[in-house]
Amino acid sequence: MKGSIIIATAIGILSPCIEALTLQQRTTGAPRVVRFDIERREVQDPAARDSLRRRGTASATLDNLLTDQVTLYFANATLGTPAQTLRLHIDTGSSDLWVNTPTSTLCSSQGECDTAGTYTANSSSTYSYVSSDFNISYVDGSGASGDYVTDTITFGTTTLDDLQFGIGYESSSAQGILGIGYEVNEVQVSRVGKSAYQNLPAKLVADSVIASNAYSLWLDDLASSTGSILFGGVDKAKYTGSLQTLPIQQYGGQYSEFLVTMTGITMGGATVAENLAEPVLFDSGSSLTYLPDSITESIYESVSAQYSAEDGTAFVPCSLANSNSTIDFTFSSPVISVPMDEMVITVYSSTGRQLTFTDGTDACLFGIAPSGSGVNVFGDTFLRSAYVVFDLDNNEISIAQTNFSATTSDILEIASGTAGVPGATAVTDSVAATGISSTDDTSSSILGSINATSTVYTLPMYG
Repeated sequence: MKGSIIIATAIGILSPCIEALTLQQRTTGAPRVVRFDIERREVQDPAARDSLRRRGTASATLDNLLTDQVTLYFANATLGTPAQTLRLHIDTGSSDLWVNTPTSTLCSSQGECDTAGTYTANSSSTYSYVSSDFNISYVDGSGASGDYVTDTITFGTTTLDDLQFGIGYESSSAQGILGIGYEVNEVQVSRVGKSAYQNLPAKLVADSVIASNAYSLWLDDLASSTGSILFGGVDKAKYTGSLQTLPIQQYGGQYSEFLVTMTGITMGGATVAENLAEPVLFDSGSSLTYLPDSITESIYESVSAQYSAEDGTAFVPCSLANSNSTIDFTFSSPVISVPMDEMVITVYSSTGRQLTFTDGTDACLFGIAPSGSGVNVFGDTFLRSAYVVFDLDNNEISIAQTNFSATTSDILEIASGTAGVPGATAVTDSVAATGISSTDDTSSSILGSINATSTVYTLPMYG
């Protein structure tokens, strides 16, 4: 989930390291790992929602569409004493935890916050005011503003005291957000210029709950309703092959985003693009995947996708989900294969009817969209097929092919230091990304080449 406020000054940046993560099997006691069980929930208008969170993209409006399987990923937690229950959207693309208050205009007048939950500071005996610096905004002007506070947070059996987070007294989003990115991306750093505070991953390390500021993400496949995130650990049963470690690319001269370098794409064994040095952002807060326009156009041609400029995304025959083809993404040497059925998403009209093309063929949303003038984003339509370890301490990302529908666990602790990952290797001669801008591009224009050359098709909306 990308906001328009990203970085301002280099505060608390960790030293780069080209070695791998340290994973160690503990010889005494259980691994120090905190597990969040995450659940998949439906979201309406995924492309429209994504566009509000990304740099350099115009708003897309999939009006009257209901999605069957396009989703966001949530974890349950409680804040305060007595506990107030929240459902928080897991977001690797931001760094602040923030929640709504029931007295905000959005929550009180429209009742949109009931499912996600709200937080009332004065109802908690452990609440403490920090400042009025919380003010997060996105490229269309949406966002939230209010106070920074500290309070007790509990998830599962783990409780942290005095965790800092934001309260949205004014907000345009009903969902609370659990941002778990670099601390330099926090609002009070990027907007106010203050020193960073310990967000959730950093706080877990500071309180000795986990040994390293690193976590792994497993979303499972599109048909699954749950996944998991392990703070301080890796589950070897959730991936196949071995983890391979890539350096995170600097943005604006510092480590602030989960950017790695994509070097090639093949599809059904045919080359779509090669010899690339494209920076791509791993962002669990984005439902779709956003690629350069020319590459997106080539993929659309291969799958007979019909691009809608109005909606900012493309539609394909739903029968494409039956294809055995994969889209294979290369990162110097690691390759992640995304099955086609992970990219074909059922959509309905507001009355619940299946969308169709004018010839009566069932129409589905395609999980790749053009990035336009914005950053390339690998959202959930990619991340479901990858097991990803985010190592903020060493500025590295380790990836492997996911093990869909895994039913067992083999958890290792991520220890401090840089002694290597058991069964994993650092990628040698990894390609450095080119064209990473040090400032945000908030242009509202979209596409360019695709608008000029692709078929623009408007689906009939029933109901």
